[in-house]
Amino acid sequence: MALVDYRQDGHVAIITLNSGENRFNPVFLNAFLQTLDDVESKTDATTLVVTSAHDKIFSNGIDLEWLVPVIQRQDIQGAKDYFYLLNRLFTRIVSFPLITVAAINGHAFAGGAILCCAFDFRFMRSDRGFFCFPEIDLGIPFLPGMNALLKKAIPLYKMEEMEYTGMRMTADQCAEHHIISKACHINDLMNEVMTFARSVNKRRPVIGEMKKRLNQGILHAIAVEDVPYIESRQFNIG
Repeated sequence: MALVDYRQDGHVAIITLNSGENRFNPVFLNAFLQTLDDVESKTDATTLVVTSAHDKIFSNGIDLEWLVPVIQRQDIQGAKDYFYLLNRLFTRIVSFPLITVAAINGHAFAGGAILCCAFDFRFMRSDRGFFCFPEIDLGIPFLPGMNALLKKAIPLYKMEEMEYTGMRMTADQCAEHHIISKACHINDLMNEVMTFARSVNKRRPVIGEMKKRLNQGILHAIAVEDVPYIESRQFNIG
């Protein structure tokens, strides 16, 4: 089974993340990016849905088992290359010329929750799973581009609370603060997501241009403002 694959249902492309906890390491990130390229170049889909094959986890974010040894051996170039690759994925999703929907069918932690914020819409299962940023306890300050992505999806008052406390949010709490479009029982999640996805069928060039304009600040933060942080070796994982 591929780490990331897709299928098409009418004008909706459905990407499934098949890498267990879907932690971000170079192999997984490159597979995700290639699948996004395939959806754009090989299909006529106008809406994209992304979900996970794991029955409890959407994504647990950065693969610390891969990254920590890189940092411990002072492979600064390797760490920098990794964060630039991660930024490529965030940039690709936030500017993808299709309507994008995250079907969050389990835990979305750390980078996995940041990834969800890059989507245009988010639906989350209500019977299990948390949306959480534990970076405060992991000792990983957010890059400016990551903060910009969070502000896209989360009201500032709640974003500050989530970042500073590492609190775990349920789907119902996320819906209350408009972080997600809807909380759904797992038995209904994909039906709700697909009903919504099928209801939007917009032209790619228009969607792409609108995203460039709406998300200009995010794209700038990822492309430019993250660079000094990464270049100055500000990796503090403890």
